[in-house]
Amino acid sequence: MDFAEKLLTLRKANDMTQEQLAEKLDVSRQSISKWESGQATPELEKIVAMSAVFNVTTDYLLKSSEIDDLSVKTEMLEKQQQMMLGREEKQRQVFSCIMYSVVVYLVFFAVCFIERFFFHELDVSGGQEILFAEFLIATAVVIFICVKKLGKKQE
Repeated sequence: MDFAEKLLTLRKANDMTQEQLAEKLDVSRQSISKWESGQATPELEKIVAMSAVFNVTTDYLLKSSEIDDLSVKTEMLEKQQQMMLGREEKQRQVFSCIMYSVVVYLVFFAVCFIERFFFHELDVSGGQEILFAEFLIATAVVIFICVKKLGKKQE
């Protein structure tokens, strides 16, 4: 792998845009683009700065080595795997929140049905207000559950 390929691989492995890297190195985005395409080579001070940004040696940036290439690719794959696992966990949390919400509202409707069925004969004034209050309580429970579920830190 030559310098241009290493730069591109390292930038992507660190989830950085050309603009972000350019800002860290105090150069233009076009300079980064030229370096990555092999159209230009950075000055020595920029190579030293890149080694600090990516936490690699200047030797790694300038010399070709299969072992270094494999370690960078492995690191990049590990980061991608962690991102995928994080997205899957978030999807599970959202699904769980939706299912709990469905259950809470089903309980709400069951309570409403039981009230209408058993207390139909009673002349209860304010029936709509009670129904609305129960709905607000069910909604508050749903919000509480979702905040707890979605706010849970990923381990």
